[in-house]
Amino acid sequence: MNYIKKYVEENKDRFLDELFGLLRIPSISSIADHKPDMRKCAEYWKEQILKAGADKAEVMETEGHPVVYGEKMIDPSAPTVLVYAHYDVMPVDPIELWNTKPFEPVVKDGKIWARGADDDKGQGFMHAKAFELMLKTNNLPCNVKFMIEGEEEVGSPNLGKWLDQNKEMLKADIILVSDTSLLGKDEPSITTGLRGLAYVEVEVTGPNADLHSGLFGGAVANPINILNKLIASLHDKNNHITIPGFYDDVMDVDPAERAEMNKAPFSKDEYKKALDIKKVWGEKGYTTLERVGIRPTLDVNGIWGGYIGEGAKTVLPSKAYAKISMRLVPNQEHNKIAELFAKHFEAIAPPYVKVKVKPLHGGQGYVSPTDSPAYLAASKAMEDTFGKKPIPYRSGGSIPIISTFEEKLGIKSILMGFGLSSDAIHSPNENYPLEQFFKGIETIPLFYKYFAEIMKK
Repeated sequence: MNYIKKYVEENKDRFLDELFGLLRIPSISSIADHKPDMRKCAEYWKEQILKAGADKAEVMETEGHPVVYGEKMIDPSAPTVLVYAHYDVMPVDPIELWNTKPFEPVVKDGKIWARGADDDKGQGFMHAKAFELMLKTNNLPCNVKFMIEGEEEVGSPNLGKWLDQNKEMLKADIILVSDTSLLGKDEPSITTGLRGLAYVEVEVTGPNADLHSGLFGGAVANPINILNKLIASLHDKNNHITIPGFYDDVMDVDPAERAEMNKAPFSKDEYKKALDIKKVWGEKGYTTLERVGIRPTLDVNGIWGGYIGEGAKTVLPSKAYAKISMRLVPNQEHNKIAELFAKHFEAIAPPYVKVKVKPLHGGQGYVSPTDSPAYLAASKAMEDTFGKKPIPYRSGGSIPIISTFEEKLGIKSILMGFGLSSDAIHSPNENYPLEQFFKGIETIPLFYKYFAEIMKK
Protein backbone atom coordinates (compact mmCIF):
# COMPACT_ATOMS: atom_id res chain seq x y z
CA MET A 1 0.00 0.00 0.00
CA ASN A 2 1.62 3.21 -1.18
CA TYR A 3 0.03 5.45 1.46
CA ILE A 4 1.61 3.31 4.21
CA LYS A 5 5.15 3.46 2.86
CA LYS A 6 4.78 7.18 2.10
CA TYR A 7 3.66 8.02 5.65
CA VAL A 8 6.40 5.93 7.23
CA GLU A 9 9.08 7.47 5.03
CA GLU A 10 7.93 11.02 5.80
CA ASN A 11 7.87 10.42 9.56
CA LYS A 12 10.80 8.05 10.18
CA ASP A 13 12.95 10.51 12.09
CA ARG A 14 10.09 11.61 14.35
CA PHE A 15 9.09 8.00 15.04
CA LEU A 16 12.64 7.27 16.22
CA ASP A 17 12.84 10.44 18.33
CA GLU A 18 9.63 9.50 20.11
CA LEU A 19 10.73 5.90 20.61
CA PHE A 20 14.05 7.10 22.01
CA GLY A 21 12.19 9.16 24.59
CA LEU A 22 10.55 5.95 25.75
CA LEU A 23 13.81 3.97 25.73
CA ARG A 24 15.57 6.57 27.90
CA ILE A 25 13.26 5.81 30.84
CA PRO A 26 14.81 3.00 32.99
CA SER A 27 11.50 1.26 33.69
CA ILE A 28 12.86 -1.85 35.44
CA SER A 29 9.84 -3.38 37.17
CA SER A 30 11.79 -5.80 39.35
CA ILE A 31 13.84 -3.13 41.15
CA ALA A 32 12.01 -1.05 43.76
CA ASP A 33 14.22 2.02 43.27
CA HIS A 34 12.82 2.36 39.74
CA LYS A 35 9.21 2.82 40.86
CA PRO A 36 9.25 6.54 39.89
CA ASP A 37 10.58 5.57 36.46
CA MET A 38 7.69 3.13 36.04
CA ARG A 39 5.22 5.96 36.63
CA LYS A 40 7.12 8.24 34.27
CA CYS A 41 7.09 5.58 31.57
CA ALA A 42 3.35 4.98 31.95
CA GLU A 43 2.69 8.72 31.61
CA TYR A 44 4.88 8.84 28.50
CA TRP A 45 2.87 6.02 26.92
CA LYS A 46 -0.38 7.80 27.78
CA GLU A 47 0.78 10.97 26.04
CA GLN A 48 1.93 9.02 22.98
CA ILE A 49 -1.44 7.26 22.64
CA LEU A 50 -3.27 10.58 22.90
CA LYS A 51 -0.88 12.23 20.47
CA ALA A 52 -1.46 9.41 17.99
CA GLY A 53 -5.19 10.19 18.01
CA ALA A 54 -6.92 8.22 20.76
CA ASP A 55 -10.22 9.57 22.07
CA LYS A 56 -8.97 9.00 25.59
CA ALA A 57 -6.05 7.51 27.47
CA GLU A 58 -5.35 7.15 31.16
CA VAL A 59 -2.90 5.69 33.64
CA MET A 60 -4.85 3.21 35.75
CA GLU A 61 -3.73 1.99 39.14
CA THR A 62 -3.09 -1.61 40.18
CA GLU A 63 -1.63 -3.00 43.39
CA GLY A 64 1.74 -2.82 41.61
CA HIS A 65 2.78 -0.75 38.63
CA PRO A 66 0.02 0.99 36.65
CA VAL A 67 -1.61 -0.04 33.38
CA VAL A 68 -2.00 2.44 30.52
CA TYR A 69 -5.38 2.22 28.79
CA GLY A 70 -6.49 4.10 25.68
CA GLU A 71 -9.10 3.77 22.99
CA LYS A 72 -10.45 5.05 19.69
CA MET A 73 -14.00 3.97 18.93
CA ILE A 74 -14.95 4.71 15.32
CA ASP A 75 -18.09 2.57 14.93
CA PRO A 76 -19.91 0.27 17.38
CA SER A 77 -20.51 -2.20 14.55
CA ALA A 78 -16.83 -2.37 13.51
CA PRO A 79 -14.47 -5.04 14.86
CA THR A 80 -12.45 -4.08 17.93
CA VAL A 81 -8.73 -4.79 18.26
CA LEU A 82 -7.18 -4.71 21.74
CA VAL A 83 -3.44 -4.02 21.54
CA TYR A 84 -1.33 -5.45 24.37
CA ALA A 85 2.27 -4.47 25.12
CA HIS A 86 4.42 -3.91 28.19
CA TYR A 87 6.54 -0.92 29.16
CA ASP A 88 8.69 -2.61 31.80
CA VAL A 89 12.12 -3.97 30.95
CA MET A 90 14.65 -6.40 32.37
CA PRO A 91 17.59 -5.31 34.57
CA VAL A 92 20.76 -4.42 32.66
CA ASP A 93 23.29 -6.49 34.65
CA PRO A 94 26.07 -7.23 33.93
CA ILE A 95 26.49 -3.58 32.94
CA GLU A 96 30.18 -4.01 32.04
CA LEU A 97 29.23 -6.17 29.06
CA TRP A 98 27.28 -3.40 27.34
CA ASN A 99 28.98 -1.65 24.43
CA THR A 100 26.66 1.35 24.79
CA LYS A 101 24.76 2.86 27.71
CA PRO A 102 21.58 0.76 28.07
CA PHE A 103 19.28 3.74 28.55
CA GLU A 104 20.94 6.05 26.02
CA PRO A 105 19.63 4.65 22.72
CA VAL A 106 21.84 4.94 19.66
CA VAL A 107 21.56 3.80 16.05
CA LYS A 108 24.59 1.86 14.86
CA ASP A 109 25.01 -0.72 12.10
CA GLY A 110 21.36 -0.31 11.16
CA LYS A 111 20.12 -1.22 14.64
CA ILE A 112 18.71 0.56 17.68
CA TRP A 113 20.82 -0.33 20.73
CA ALA A 114 19.15 0.04 24.14
CA ARG A 115 17.41 -1.95 26.86
CA GLY A 116 13.84 -2.42 25.65
CA ALA A 117 14.72 -1.66 22.02
CA ASP A 118 12.97 -4.90 21.06
CA ASP A 119 11.39 -6.23 24.27
CA ASP A 120 8.93 -4.64 24.33
CA LYS A 121 9.18 -0.90 23.90
CA GLY A 122 10.29 -1.02 20.27
CA GLN A 123 7.74 -3.65 19.30
CA GLY A 124 4.97 -2.07 21.33
CA PHE A 125 5.65 1.39 19.93
CA MET A 126 5.13 0.09 16.38
CA HIS A 127 1.44 -0.20 17.25
CA ALA A 128 1.17 3.41 18.41
CA LYS A 129 2.74 4.61 15.16
CA ALA A 130 0.68 2.26 12.99
CA PHE A 131 -2.44 3.52 14.78
CA GLU A 132 -1.39 7.11 14.10
CA LEU A 133 -0.72 6.26 10.46
CA MET A 134 -4.18 4.75 9.96
CA LEU A 135 -5.90 7.74 11.55
CA LYS A 136 -3.90 10.42 9.74
CA THR A 137 -4.48 8.75 6.36
CA ASN A 138 -8.17 8.00 7.05
CA ASN A 139 -7.61 4.26 6.85
CA LEU A 140 -8.62 3.00 10.30
CA PRO A 141 -11.22 0.22 9.77
CA CYS A 142 -11.48 -1.05 13.37
CA ASN A 143 -12.02 0.25 16.86
CA VAL A 144 -8.73 0.21 18.76
CA LYS A 145 -8.01 -0.25 22.45
CA PHE A 146 -4.57 -0.14 24.08
CA MET A 147 -3.57 -2.03 27.22
CA ILE A 148 0.08 -1.37 28.13
CA GLU A 149 1.20 -2.98 31.39
CA GLY A 150 4.25 -2.51 33.59
CA GLU A 151 4.79 -5.92 35.15
CA GLU A 152 5.20 -8.45 32.33
CA GLU A 153 8.86 -9.07 33.16
CA VAL A 154 7.91 -10.09 36.71
CA GLY A 155 5.01 -12.34 35.73
CA SER A 156 2.11 -9.81 35.56
CA PRO A 157 1.10 -10.47 39.19
CA ASN A 158 -1.52 -7.71 39.33
CA LEU A 159 -2.91 -7.65 35.81
CA GLY A 160 -5.33 -10.55 36.37
CA LYS A 161 -7.21 -8.64 39.06
CA TRP A 162 -7.22 -5.51 36.86
CA LEU A 163 -8.73 -7.57 34.03
CA ASP A 164 -11.49 -8.77 36.36
CA GLN A 165 -12.26 -5.18 37.31
CA ASN A 166 -12.40 -3.90 33.73
CA LYS A 167 -13.97 -6.67 31.65
CA GLU A 168 -16.62 -4.44 30.10
CA MET A 169 -14.11 -1.78 29.11
CA LEU A 170 -11.81 -4.37 27.52
CA LYS A 171 -14.37 -6.06 25.28
CA ALA A 172 -12.79 -6.81 21.91
CA ASP A 173 -12.72 -9.31 19.06
CA ILE A 174 -8.99 -10.05 19.22
CA ILE A 175 -5.91 -9.15 21.25
CA LEU A 176 -2.99 -8.12 19.04
CA VAL A 177 0.50 -8.62 20.48
CA SER A 178 4.00 -7.92 19.16
CA ASP A 179 6.31 -9.43 21.78
CA THR A 180 7.68 -12.39 19.85
CA SER A 181 10.25 -13.05 17.13
CA LEU A 182 10.43 -14.15 13.52
CA LEU A 183 12.27 -17.26 12.40
CA GLY A 184 14.63 -14.96 10.49
CA LYS A 185 14.94 -11.50 8.96
CA ASP A 186 13.55 -12.71 5.64
CA GLU A 187 11.51 -15.57 7.11
CA PRO A 188 8.11 -14.25 8.22
CA SER A 189 6.40 -16.32 10.90
CA ILE A 190 3.52 -16.11 13.34
CA THR A 191 3.83 -17.50 16.84
CA THR A 192 1.06 -20.02 17.47
CA GLY A 193 2.33 -21.42 20.76
CA LEU A 194 4.09 -20.20 23.88
CA ARG A 195 5.59 -22.19 26.71
CA GLY A 196 4.42 -21.66 30.26
CA LEU A 197 6.75 -20.81 33.14
CA ALA A 198 7.42 -21.84 36.72
CA TYR A 199 10.14 -19.75 38.39
CA VAL A 200 11.58 -20.50 41.81
CA GLU A 201 14.43 -19.44 44.07
CA VAL A 202 16.26 -22.00 46.20
CA GLU A 203 18.29 -21.42 49.36
CA VAL A 204 20.72 -23.98 50.74
CA THR A 205 22.03 -23.39 54.28
CA GLY A 206 24.93 -25.20 55.94
CA PRO A 207 26.56 -23.77 59.07
CA ASN A 208 24.96 -20.86 60.90
CA ALA A 209 27.70 -18.44 59.81
CA ASP A 210 30.46 -18.13 57.22
CA LEU A 211 33.47 -20.16 58.37
CA HIS A 212 37.21 -20.22 57.76
CA SER A 213 37.69 -22.75 54.92
CA GLY A 214 40.99 -23.92 56.36
CA LEU A 215 39.76 -24.57 59.88
CA PHE A 216 36.40 -26.05 58.86
CA GLY A 217 36.81 -27.20 55.26
CA GLY A 218 36.45 -30.97 54.96
CA ALA A 219 34.50 -31.23 58.22
CA VAL A 220 31.47 -29.06 57.41
CA ALA A 221 29.42 -29.30 54.20
CA ASN A 222 29.87 -26.39 51.81
CA PRO A 223 26.39 -25.19 50.66
CA ILE A 224 27.73 -24.08 47.27
CA ASN A 225 29.19 -27.52 46.59
CA ILE A 226 25.97 -29.21 47.70
CA LEU A 227 23.79 -26.82 45.64
CA ASN A 228 25.82 -27.62 42.54
CA LYS A 229 25.37 -31.36 43.10
CA LEU A 230 21.64 -30.95 43.62
CA ILE A 231 21.28 -28.90 40.44
CA ALA A 232 23.37 -31.36 38.43
CA SER A 233 21.07 -34.19 39.48
CA LEU A 234 18.03 -32.49 37.96
CA HIS A 235 18.98 -33.83 34.50
CA ASP A 236 19.94 -37.38 33.59
CA LYS A 237 22.45 -38.46 30.94
CA ASN A 238 19.84 -37.91 28.21
CA ASN A 239 19.13 -34.39 29.51
CA HIS A 240 15.74 -35.58 30.68
CA ILE A 241 14.44 -33.76 33.78
CA THR A 242 14.47 -36.11 36.78
CA ILE A 243 11.71 -34.58 38.92
CA PRO A 244 9.05 -37.28 39.52
CA GLY A 245 5.78 -36.40 37.80
CA PHE A 246 7.31 -33.56 35.79
CA TYR A 247 6.25 -35.01 32.43
CA ASP A 248 2.87 -36.44 33.51
CA ASP A 249 0.81 -33.77 31.73
CA VAL A 250 3.07 -33.20 28.73
CA MET A 251 1.16 -33.82 25.50
CA ASP A 252 3.04 -35.70 22.83
CA VAL A 253 3.00 -33.81 19.55
CA ASP A 254 2.05 -36.09 16.68
CA PRO A 255 4.69 -36.96 14.08
CA ALA A 256 2.95 -34.96 11.33
CA GLU A 257 3.10 -31.73 13.32
CA ARG A 258 6.71 -32.41 14.30
CA ALA A 259 7.55 -32.91 10.63
CA GLU A 260 5.89 -29.59 9.71
CA MET A 261 7.75 -27.83 12.52
CA ASN A 262 11.07 -29.08 11.21
CA LYS A 263 10.37 -27.69 7.74
CA ALA A 264 11.05 -24.23 9.12
CA PRO A 265 14.30 -22.76 7.76
CA PHE A 266 17.03 -23.60 10.24
CA SER A 267 20.75 -24.18 9.88
CA LYS A 268 22.40 -25.90 12.82
CA ASP A 269 25.82 -24.74 11.62
CA GLU A 270 24.72 -21.10 11.45
CA TYR A 271 23.03 -21.45 14.84
CA LYS A 272 26.23 -22.74 16.43
CA LYS A 273 28.33 -20.09 14.71
CA ALA A 274 26.06 -17.26 15.86
CA LEU A 275 26.28 -18.47 19.47
CA ASP A 276 29.97 -19.46 19.28
CA ILE A 277 29.32 -23.00 20.52
CA LYS A 278 30.78 -26.27 19.25
CA LYS A 279 27.69 -28.41 19.82
CA VAL A 280 24.01 -27.98 20.52
CA TRP A 281 22.63 -29.46 23.74
CA GLY A 282 19.26 -30.78 24.81
CA GLU A 283 16.88 -33.63 25.45
CA LYS A 284 17.73 -36.77 23.52
CA GLY A 285 15.36 -37.67 20.71
CA TYR A 286 14.36 -34.13 19.72
CA THR A 287 15.65 -31.58 17.23
CA THR A 288 16.75 -28.10 18.26
CA LEU A 289 13.49 -26.59 17.00
CA GLU A 290 11.48 -29.16 18.93
CA ARG A 291 13.49 -28.65 22.10
CA VAL A 292 12.64 -24.93 22.20
CA GLY A 293 9.08 -25.28 20.97
CA ILE A 294 7.30 -28.38 22.23
CA ARG A 295 9.40 -29.69 25.13
CA PRO A 296 9.65 -28.44 28.73
CA THR A 297 13.00 -27.37 30.14
CA LEU A 298 14.74 -26.56 33.42
CA ASP A 299 17.52 -23.97 33.61
CA VAL A 300 19.51 -22.20 36.29
CA ASN A 301 19.17 -18.44 35.71
CA GLY A 302 21.50 -17.32 38.47
CA ILE A 303 23.62 -18.83 41.23
CA TRP A 304 25.51 -17.16 44.03
CA GLY A 305 26.98 -17.48 47.52
CA GLY A 306 30.18 -16.97 49.47
CA TYR A 307 32.79 -14.41 48.46
CA ILE A 308 32.71 -13.03 44.91
CA GLY A 309 34.65 -9.79 45.36
CA GLU A 310 38.12 -8.93 44.10
CA GLY A 311 41.00 -11.05 45.32
CA ALA A 312 40.78 -14.06 47.61
CA LYS A 313 38.86 -14.72 50.79
CA THR A 314 39.09 -18.25 52.15
CA VAL A 315 35.54 -18.64 53.33
CA LEU A 316 33.25 -21.64 53.70
CA PRO A 317 29.87 -19.93 53.14
CA SER A 318 26.80 -20.34 55.29
CA LYS A 319 24.38 -20.08 52.38
CA ALA A 320 24.09 -20.60 48.63
CA TYR A 321 21.29 -19.56 46.31
CA ALA A 322 20.00 -20.20 42.81
CA LYS A 323 17.15 -18.96 40.64
CA ILE A 324 15.66 -21.69 38.47
CA SER A 325 13.11 -21.42 35.67
CA MET A 326 11.14 -24.22 34.12
CA ARG A 327 9.62 -23.59 30.69
CA LEU A 328 6.41 -25.58 30.38
CA VAL A 329 4.33 -26.83 27.48
CA PRO A 330 0.53 -26.63 27.22
CA ASN A 331 -1.30 -28.82 29.78
CA GLN A 332 1.48 -28.44 32.36
CA GLU A 333 0.10 -26.38 35.26
CA HIS A 334 2.74 -24.01 36.62
CA ASN A 335 1.69 -24.18 40.28
CA LYS A 336 1.74 -27.98 40.17
CA ILE A 337 5.20 -28.00 38.61
CA ALA A 338 6.53 -25.55 41.20
CA GLU A 339 5.19 -27.84 43.94
CA LEU A 340 6.72 -30.93 42.33
CA PHE A 341 10.06 -29.13 42.12
CA ALA A 342 9.95 -28.06 45.78
CA LYS A 343 9.00 -31.54 46.97
CA HIS A 344 11.77 -33.17 44.96
CA PHE A 345 14.47 -30.64 45.80
CA GLU A 346 13.76 -30.90 49.51
CA ALA A 347 13.69 -34.71 49.30
CA ILE A 348 17.10 -35.04 47.64
CA ALA A 349 18.85 -32.59 49.98
CA PRO A 350 21.36 -34.38 52.23
CA PRO A 351 20.94 -34.04 56.03
CA TYR A 352 23.97 -31.78 56.45
CA VAL A 353 22.18 -28.83 54.78
CA LYS A 354 18.76 -27.20 55.02
CA VAL A 355 16.83 -26.31 51.85
CA LYS A 356 14.11 -23.73 51.16
CA VAL A 357 12.26 -23.32 47.86
CA LYS A 358 10.39 -20.06 47.20
CA PRO A 359 8.09 -19.80 44.14
CA LEU A 360 8.55 -16.42 42.46
CA HIS A 361 6.11 -16.35 39.54
CA GLY A 362 4.69 -18.40 36.72
CA GLY A 363 2.05 -18.79 34.06
CA GLN A 364 0.42 -21.17 31.63
CA GLY A 365 1.40 -22.00 28.07
CA TYR A 366 -0.74 -20.99 25.11
CA VAL A 367 -1.71 -22.41 21.73
CA SER A 368 -3.42 -20.29 19.07
CA PRO A 369 -5.51 -21.64 16.16
CA THR A 370 -4.29 -21.14 12.59
CA ASP A 371 -7.74 -20.92 11.01
CA SER A 372 -9.10 -17.90 12.90
CA PRO A 373 -9.92 -14.56 11.20
CA ALA A 374 -7.04 -12.93 13.10
CA TYR A 375 -4.50 -15.52 12.00
CA LEU A 376 -5.65 -15.32 8.39
CA ALA A 377 -5.43 -11.50 8.52
CA ALA A 378 -1.96 -11.58 10.05
CA SER A 379 -0.80 -14.13 7.50
CA LYS A 380 -2.07 -12.04 4.58
CA ALA A 381 -0.56 -8.83 6.00
CA MET A 382 2.86 -10.43 6.44
CA GLU A 383 2.70 -12.01 3.01
CA ASP A 384 2.14 -8.53 1.54
CA THR A 385 5.12 -6.90 3.28
CA PHE A 386 7.59 -9.81 3.24
CA GLY A 387 6.64 -11.24 -0.14
CA LYS A 388 6.09 -14.75 1.18
CA LYS A 389 3.57 -16.57 3.33
CA PRO A 390 4.53 -16.72 7.03
CA ILE A 391 5.17 -20.00 8.82
CA PRO A 392 3.20 -20.84 11.97
CA TYR A 393 5.52 -21.94 14.77
CA ARG A 394 5.64 -22.51 18.50
CA SER A 395 8.01 -20.27 20.39
CA GLY A 396 10.20 -21.35 23.27
CA GLY A 397 9.45 -18.14 25.14
CA SER A 398 6.72 -17.40 27.66
CA ILE A 399 4.20 -14.58 27.98
CA PRO A 400 2.20 -15.90 30.95
CA ILE A 401 -0.53 -13.27 30.72
CA ILE A 402 -1.65 -14.44 27.25
CA SER A 403 -3.41 -17.52 28.64
CA THR A 404 -4.91 -15.32 31.38
CA PHE A 405 -6.48 -13.08 28.74
CA GLU A 406 -8.40 -16.01 27.31
CA GLU A 407 -9.35 -17.28 30.77
CA LYS A 408 -10.63 -13.95 32.11
CA LEU A 409 -11.73 -12.04 29.01
CA GLY A 410 -12.64 -14.90 26.71
CA ILE A 411 -10.57 -13.36 23.90
CA LYS A 412 -7.95 -15.08 21.75
CA SER A 413 -4.59 -13.43 21.04
CA ILE A 414 -2.65 -13.19 17.79
CA LEU A 415 1.13 -13.06 18.31
CA MET A 416 2.54 -11.07 15.39
CA GLY A 417 6.07 -10.16 16.45
CA PHE A 418 8.93 -8.74 14.39
CA GLY A 419 11.95 -9.37 16.63
CA LEU A 420 14.92 -11.51 15.71
CA SER A 421 16.81 -14.11 17.73
CA SER A 422 19.90 -11.90 17.41
CA ASP A 423 18.27 -8.99 19.24
CA ALA A 424 19.76 -10.05 22.61
CA ILE A 425 16.58 -9.49 24.60
CA HIS A 426 17.12 -9.86 28.37
CA SER A 427 20.88 -9.67 27.70
CA PRO A 428 23.55 -6.98 27.42
CA ASN A 429 23.53 -5.11 24.09
CA GLU A 430 19.84 -5.55 23.36
CA ASN A 431 19.06 -4.19 19.91
CA TYR A 432 16.33 -3.94 17.30
CA PRO A 433 17.02 -3.54 13.57
CA LEU A 434 15.55 -0.40 12.06
CA GLU A 435 14.27 -2.54 9.20
CA GLN A 436 12.20 -4.65 11.59
CA PHE A 437 10.81 -1.59 13.41
CA PHE A 438 9.61 0.03 10.20
CA LYS A 439 8.48 -3.28 8.70
CA GLY A 440 6.22 -3.72 11.71
CA ILE A 441 4.69 -0.28 11.27
CA GLU A 442 4.02 -1.11 7.61
CA THR A 443 2.49 -4.53 8.34
CA ILE A 444 0.18 -3.68 11.25
CA PRO A 445 -2.21 -1.45 9.23
CA LEU A 446 -2.61 -4.29 6.73
CA PHE A 447 -3.61 -6.60 9.58
CA TYR A 448 -6.41 -4.17 10.48
CA LYS A 449 -7.50 -3.94 6.85
CA TYR A 450 -7.71 -7.69 6.31
CA PHE A 451 -9.17 -8.39 9.76
CA ALA A 452 -12.01 -5.93 9.13
CA GLU A 453 -12.68 -7.45 5.70
CA ILE A 454 -12.72 -11.03 6.99
CA MET A 455 -14.95 -10.14 9.96
CA LYS A 456 -17.53 -8.57 7.62
CA LYS A 457 -17.94 -11.78 5.62
